Amino acid sequence: MISRTDVEAARLRVGSRVRTTPVFEADGLWLKLEQLQHTGSFKARGAFNRVLAAVEHGGLPPAGVVAASGGNAGLAVAHVARELGTPAEVYVPETAPAVKVARLRALGASVRQVGREYAEAYEAATKRAADSGALFCHPYDQPEVCAGQGTLALELEEQTGGVDTVLVAVGGGGLMAGIAAALEGRARVVAVEPEGCPSFHAALAAGKPVDAEVSGVAADSLGARRTGEIPFAVAHRTGVTSLLVGDEDVIAARRALWERHRIAIEHGTAAAYAALLTGAYEPTEGERVAIICCGANTDPSDLAH
Repeated sequence: MISRTDVEAARLRVGSRVRTTPVFEADGLWLKLEQLQHTGSFKARGAFNRVLAAVEHGGLPPAGVVAASGGNAGLAVAHVARELGTPAEVYVPETAPAVKVARLRALGASVRQVGREYAEAYEAATKRAADSGALFCHPYDQPEVCAGQGTLALELEEQTGGVDTVLVAVGGGGLMAGIAAALEGRARVVAVEPEGCPSFHAALAAGKPVDAEVSGVAADSLGARRTGEIPFAVAHRTGVTSLLVGDEDVIAARRALWERHRIAIEHGTAAAYAALLTGAYEPTEGERVAIICCGANTDPSDLAH
């Protein structure tokens, strides 16, 4: 479980190692352009906080760090490892986009492709970390990771003067948890998922994290089968709600952000914007709504089609 205090501590720890990403107002909304973060997603925040916290508490093992990822978390861990001069080994599914695999290797990470889904890559990564003694960096279910992601919300609050509602795409839930903890009692958080990746929606219905089938256009970034225990606990405490959108709505939202604002994002990121375009979320008059544009590791070739 994490709180705003943990997020504030993460911000101090990470400092200038991450970018303060801009916001701009468009169509009556605030768009937080976190796709401009190092490695193209918010994940660098949590990865830095996780690894730097380990450094504070005794240092990093000779084997370095190990991560499992659909792509973005691995890119972040690889970036952090390169910045801190430690080895990184990243396990990804065989379905990970080629653009992400190529970037992982360019960042100096050893890449292992295992299985068709994230869960299989995760199992292999945790075994490797246990065998080698490396520091395991979970993509969404570690306190330091969630708190690090929440630093985005502290920036958003300062940049906008405060918002009423934050819409955020959810996979395993680390970003959602960090934002909810940072803004607890200050703003509501609405989690948005594609219908094919409903892990958090299923967890709310069951009253606990449960396995869900994942598929569809955003499975590479939002394809965690099960919401993390920490994210679910934070969401339950803070009252996070859930919405589902269709794949076609996600595709349309991604294209709309490009056509209207020349913002190029990945499909998973577009889920949050899709909730507004479809009317799944309807702001009240005067409501200050922020959309988190959380990742841009995508093939842009189909944006103009």
